[in-house]
Amino acid sequence: MILDKKIIVVLPAFNAEKTILKVLNEIPNDIVDDVILVDDNSTDDTILIAKEYGLQNIIKHEKNLGYGANQKSCYDKALELKADIIIMLHPDYQYTPKLIHSMSYLIANDLYDVVLGSRILGKGALKGGMPLYKYISNRILTFVQNILINQKLSEYHSGYRAYSSKVLKRINYEENSNDFVFDNQVISQIFMAGFEIAEITCPTKYFPEASSINFKRSLKYGFGCLITSGEYLFHKIGLIKSSIYKENE
Repeated sequence: MILDKKIIVVLPAFNAEKTILKVLNEIPNDIVDDVILVDDNSTDDTILIAKEYGLQNIIKHEKNLGYGANQKSCYDKALELKADIIIMLHPDYQYTPKLIHSMSYLIANDLYDVVLGSRILGKGALKGGMPLYKYISNRILTFVQNILINQKLSEYHSGYRAYSSKVLKRINYEENSNDFVFDNQVISQIFMAGFEIAEITCPTKYFPEASSINFKRSLKYGFGCLITSGEYLFHKIGLIKSSIYKENE
């Protein structure tokens, strides 16, 4: 805990047997109260390795539901366990768990309700091996999205996030896609609800074992992000009403 706030790390996993142990070993147990792993019907030994490590909170989807659906299960369980701060960390070791302290303190001290680990602040993305086409796509998408949403994030596409529980209780994340655009929809919901987002520089690693979507799915994701930002703008000015922006009571 930090300042009596319960901290839970959630790991949305799919075929992460080669990296999950590295991630678990670097999660700072001095402040993290619990770790939840949701396995989206992996075909490898992700769950076996997590159990051998001693992880208690493991959820297995009986069929592959998608990245967004995996996170929904993660957050549902974290809220059920009364988390005050929820850290979403990919178990593919692309992001370092060593930033959990810094991200948690920003929320625990009531400075921000959401913190993103940004690969774009500084020069860490390309140094870490991000493919050039992904870097360029990230910069273009972020530029357009900042205009549509009227914000100034360095990127909208990080998979390393910390949330105050009140954010996840308020936004209607269950209405979001079960696919990769889920992350982008969550950011738009957060801004629509009036919360502020902090960013912290995050070194990143790209290597064969790190998960990645192919070019075709990247294109689908990119269009989904633009559609999400467009819907945000149209909802904001009253031209349409999107169900994802209906907040929980």
